[in-house]
Amino acid sequence: DGSPPVIELVDSHAHLQEPEFEGDRDAAIERAVAAGVRAVIVPGVDVETSEAAIALAERHEIVYAAAGFHPHEASRLTPAGLEQVERLLQGPKVIALGEIGLDFYRMHSPREAQVEALRAQLALAERLGLPVVIHCRDAWEALADVLVPWARRVARGFGGRPLGVLHYFTGTLAQARLYAELGFLISIHTSVTHPKAARLREVAGGLLLDALVIESDSPYGAPQAQRGRRNEPAFVVEVARQVAAARACTLEEVASATTANALRLFEVLRASRVPVAEPTT
Repeated sequence: DGSPPVIELVDSHAHLQEPEFEGDRDAAIERAVAAGVRAVIVPGVDVETSEAAIALAERHEIVYAAAGFHPHEASRLTPAGLEQVERLLQGPKVIALGEIGLDFYRMHSPREAQVEALRAQLALAERLGLPVVIHCRDAWEALADVLVPWARRVARGFGGRPLGVLHYFTGTLAQARLYAELGFLISIHTSVTHPKAARLREVAGGLLLDALVIESDSPYGAPQAQRGRRNEPAFVVEVARQVAAARACTLEEVASATTANALRLFEVLRASRVPVAEPTT
């Protein structure tokens, strides 16, 4: 009939609580829905931004939150802060621990503080049985030292569920395959549309489709067609298109697979679709 195909997408990582969305946050969420986005995961980078993510999730049906301390904020993570994160993770729409990891590019926190914060938060995720949202920039060797043994140790406790996601992936195809084999999903970001993103396109084309999710990382890193503008969740469709091109498959196949993968990763998303049956007496 000539009408566009109906697709469902999940933006697995968007910082909608950031001030860049202050003027049109609700409208940006409406544009995402119109583009076929059925869920947006909003991670925190510290207690305050985690609380803001949760408040957004409570107001908007399609928004879900994650709570954690980003490596930039690692030096601010105190035992009391970790307790606050644990408390926030009890919320009904809080579905992961993150964003956590290592960033040796910006170095806003010392390496030792970053590694210590990562270890502490991984231990919390293990105790709570929650997936983790991992950030890694220029720290792949140090990340492997911490994350690989953790993944091997906890995999059985996750019962086949994904252990987490490597968000805004910047590594090699070989690194992506290692983490996929360990039980992580690999997130392809809107920058996959940029001319210089050949390595990310190789990952998008070379990894098994059941290991991929997609993200905007809004408000950062708009796709090529929107360069210079603020990124937003509606643009995640551009990632799906680029992944489809890299794999020589259809947009519908990529949308269907990456959404199914996100539902496996974030169990609450899947549960939220299922009506709760009345208990039988």
